[in-house]
Amino acid sequence: MNQDLIQALRELEREKGIAFDTILAGLEEALASAYKAWKRGFGIDEEPDGVRVKLDPETGEMRLWVQELDPDTEEVLSEKEEQVPDEFMGRIAAQTAKQVIYQKLRDAEREMTYEEFAGREGDIVTGIIQQDQRKYTLLDLGKVEALLPQAEQVPSEPYRHGERLKAFIVEVRKTTKGPQIVVSRTHPGLLRALFELEVPEIAEGIVEIKAVAREPGHRSKIAVISNEPGVDPVGACVGTKGSRVRMVVNELRGEKIDVVEWTDDLPKFVANALAPAKVNQVRVDTETMTAQVIVPDYQLSLAIGKEGQNARLAAKLTQCRVDIRSETQAAEEARPGGAAKEAPPAAATPKAVPPKAPAAEAEASGEEAPAEPATEASGAAESTEAAPPEGEAESVVAPEAEADDASREEHAPA
Repeated sequence: MNQDLIQALRELEREKGIAFDTILAGLEEALASAYKAWKRGFGIDEEPDGVRVKLDPETGEMRLWVQELDPDTEEVLSEKEEQVPDEFMGRIAAQTAKQVIYQKLRDAEREMTYEEFAGREGDIVTGIIQQDQRKYTLLDLGKVEALLPQAEQVPSEPYRHGERLKAFIVEVRKTTKGPQIVVSRTHPGLLRALFELEVPEIAEGIVEIKAVAREPGHRSKIAVISNEPGVDPVGACVGTKGSRVRMVVNELRGEKIDVVEWTDDLPKFVANALAPAKVNQVRVDTETMTAQVIVPDYQLSLAIGKEGQNARLAAKLTQCRVDIRSETQAAEEARPGGAAKEAPPAAATPKAVPPKAPAAEAEASGEEAPAEPATEASGAAESTEAAPPEGEAESVVAPEAEADDASREEHAPA
């Protein structure tokens, strides 16, 4: 050991941020272990119970003590300083020092990488697809690779080698081989984060995303509110001619997005959430959190959506069980002693399971879903009710006001 080694350690401290004392302590431990092994292989002297090594932090001079340890407690009973043999001070000591320094460098880089990403859970990262396996896909983030498990992948999305991809960090794990970053393409947080990137008003807190409902790869709904008078939250998210929402749709590879206005008036919010369908009337039972919705006959299929998707997303967004009836069905039920003999009303709940529908077209919100009979939607949606709050209230939304609110959603082609 000499001053050249000490200077090298000081340089590592400046360039890599590895504490000098940390490297020195690690080097002393490694030299002690190497000396014990050297004595064992030398075959002349008996292997010592323990060895303690001390390096001078200024000159690099090495001092060595052989220890006698209690066999039961491993306590040091005595120690005696020995002259460091020249044979050991040469190649063996230098090789040991080299290994320790490399190991400390790797440990420090892993720790720095972990610290960099540990506080970023919930952020978006952009990586390059490196490997696509059956169970996972790897994204190269530069300093580290991120793991995109199959459960976090959108089935309709192809992941091609060399393509750039944005993903949502869901977990950062600390392992012996370094940090492991788990990312997702299906998490609702990805939709939130993408809108924060594209809409300055959201990043600045002027517009707030209150709720998100997503069926990855098919369709999503977000509910937004403005914290400043005069700022249209839906218009801010959609952008001029749909420019902002189109960027999010493109990043999600064609997933349709409905942007609706959030309000604490639950019946009105339910009507907004069913956009682009127009709603005549909404009655909410706050005890069972069930919303009875009446729509014009020609809007029934649009309100339900393909395979019940629009009603299901509205239920997730509002956390209500949504029952949809046409005007004709409601009139039939209102007759004395009569009940609608047509298709049963569509029902959707926040806990409904998404169907395995084909990939959606690359459009921001808006195309009317193909007309389908109400019986299909009713069969596709589940009817598990959410936990009811205490109390009961009933509200009605006027047809004129509801039509105005439903029409506020803007639609932008991809």
